[in-house]
This record gives sequence, C-alpha cells and structure tokens, in this order.
Amino acid sequence: MTIMKRGKYYYLKRRVPARFKHLEPREYVYTSLHTDSASAAEAKATSVWSELTGAWEAELAGSTALAQERFDAAQRLAEHRGFQWQPVAQVAELPTDQLLERVEAATMTNGQPSRIRGEAFLGGAEKPALTVSAALKEYWALSADALRGKSADQERRWANPRKKAVGNFLKVVGDIPLDQLSADHMLDFREWWWDRIELEGLTPNSANKDFTHFGKVMKTVARMKRLGFAPPVDGYRFADGQSRPRPPFPTDFIRDKILAPGALRGMNDDARLILLGMINTGYRPSEGAGLLPEHIVLDAEVPHIDIQPVGRALKTRRSRRKIPLVGVSLEAFRAMPGGAPRYRNKASVTLTINNFLRGNGLTPSSDHTCYGLRHSFEDRLLVAGVDERVRRDLMGHALNREEYGEGGGLQLRHEAVSKIAL
Repeated sequence: MTIMKRGKYYYLKRRVPARFKHLEPREYVYTSLHTDSASAAEAKATSVWSELTGAWEAELAGSTALAQERFDAAQRLAEHRGFQWQPVAQVAELPTDQLLERVEAATMTNGQPSRIRGEAFLGGAEKPALTVSAALKEYWALSADALRGKSADQERRWANPRKKAVGNFLKVVGDIPLDQLSADHMLDFREWWWDRIELEGLTPNSANKDFTHFGKVMKTVARMKRLGFAPPVDGYRFADGQSRPRPPFPTDFIRDKILAPGALRGMNDDARLILLGMINTGYRPSEGAGLLPEHIVLDAEVPHIDIQPVGRALKTRRSRRKIPLVGVSLEAFRAMPGGAPRYRNKASVTLTINNFLRGNGLTPSSDHTCYGLRHSFEDRLLVAGVDERVRRDLMGHALNREEYGEGGGLQLRHEAVSKIAL
C-alpha cells in the first residue's frame, strides 16, 4: 500500500488483487483520501481500502445465480459506493445530476456498461420473492441482538416457540411468498387453531403464543429488510384467553336456507361436496377433504365413507370410523364419487365454505361457521334419542367408559342417521 501526495491531497495507490481483475481492469487504483494531512491520510488508508475491497466483494457476489444473494449483493454494492439502492422506477425519477452520477458509476473504466453495477446503482436487481420459511431464516440474523449474552440452552428455548409458530403456519397454509400473506391466510390459521382447542383440549393461550411469535417474525423481517409493506398479522388472537364455542345450525335453517334450490350455486364443486357431505355425517371438514376414492363406498348394502389415516394423521384414535351416507350427503357423493381432490391435504376448504356462507346470507349469525354443521348433526342425533355409544362412534369421540365390541356396526349407525337425515 502506497500513500502519495498529488497536488494538494493525499492518495492511496494499491495493486488490484487478482481475484478482482475482471471487475477492475486497471492494474493499480488511485483513490483520494480527501485530506492534506499525512497523519490523517495514514489513518484513513486502511478503512478506504477496506471499503474498496468490500465493494468488489459485493460485486463479485452479484454474479451468483441465486436471486436473493444477487439482490443482497446489489444493495451492499450500492451502499459501498455511497448510494441507497432504489428500484429502477424510483431511480428514473431522480434529479438529473443524481441520475447521471449513478449512470457514470455503473460504467466500467473501459467504458463498457456493467450488469452488476447496473443492478446496484440503477435499480436493475429484481427483488426476489421472500417466502415465509425464508423469512424465518432471515429473522435469526436480524434478531442477533436479542440473543446477546444468552447461553446455548437459552437460545434454544428462545428460538423454539418461533420455529413452532412458523412451522404450524406452513402446515396449514404452505410456504407462500411473504408479500402475498393475506387476512384470509391468517383466518385459515386461526380456524385450524380453533379446531385444535376444541378437539384436543388445548388452551387458547397456546394459539395466542403462535399468533404473537409468528406476527413478530414476519413484521420484523418486513421492516428490517425494507420490504415496503406491513404483513397483516395482527388481530387474530382469541379474546380474553377464551374461544367461543361454535353454535350449531338450526335444522330448519339448514333445510330452508342452505338446502334451498340454487342456494349453493357459485360454490366450487369440491367445497359444495364437503359441505353437503357434512350435513348428514357430521365429519370434520378436513376428514371430508381427505377422503380418497376407495374410501367412498357407494355400491355396498349400506353406502358409507371410511375415514382412514391414509396420507394424513387423524385427530384421535377414535376418528378412524365408518359413517353411513344418507339424504343429501349420499346424493352429493354419488355425483362426485372421487371425492374432493382440490382440497386434499389442504386446510383452505373451511375458509372457502365459511366465506361463501357468510357472503350469501347462509349463516344465522356472525358466530356460525361450517363447523356448526357438525354440532348440528350431533344435536339431531341426541334429540332423536340415539344411544350415546352410537353417537360417539359416528362423531369419532372417545367413550367415557370402557369400550366393548363394535357398537352395533354399520347397520345400526345407518338406522340412527336415517332418523335425522335431511
């Protein structure tokens, strides 16, 4: 490294390292240290050289094929050269002198334009789609200050609930781009948690922790990465630590409103099948969505569906069961004997059905969801005087006493649901 005076100011002269030759064709670079003091020039030389090599390193990284790395490299290169990275549309609106300064910086010393410099100084780098899972990876680096002073065990206990929250969301919604995260996705996530609270005896606090940690991760990444939007992750916690039970649909409302001619016109076929199947089977929406063609048995003495843990886990051991098909549910499955593949292994069917019912005046109140059809099925069995063992066999609920035999089998269940069929 050589420090030399040219005119009034001192300059740094240094040979360009071989690994950067394709980026900087000059054998030596001369860089002003912007001082006429020898001691100040000596002190500044190291940091100025570090900035130069940092810019080259960023430019070198910009040649990678990975979109996220190229975008990050463009931002670093712009920063090293004293610019703030801006998308090309914003660069085009800059004052003429600032725009020309960027154009000059994007041109190599041999007069040729540089793609990598253009991405950095002229905004040509494409901002990659950051997915939810990628956002979690970014979050660890962005939250390094929160881990300062923590032991390895404390770091693990800090990270695990955040991993769990994001993992649960991915299980329900999937690994979507963060900028596509919507209120619908969050409602889907909330509905999934509502099912778990009710069916597995979990506390609303468990769900609220997930909402808090998931929201914190996504908002932090969007803010710190300057993505230009705020993910809609607030407002989904269960109020007062309690979840309200989902009320059943009155029988006459189902018959006169939901089953009225043309009432379900406009709902896609797969969602309509799951809804109609639910009315006289009481299955969980996810159970209806998960039925494979071989689980829909229409040519037997008692037409039925066979809910099995094939390709997915069931809620409980008792969830594995056979339910007779009668009334509108039988008609629906006869029309679509292959089931509802559109929603197989997906959680979005409840959101689709609920949005349609609410949007078309097919709920008695804002508290009603499609899950209330399952409760309605159970209530109708109770009113009809169906034995508790048969009711539990149909619903997939555990018995409160020791279990013996098969509970009368499919024929007895068929007689029970025929009493309350719509």
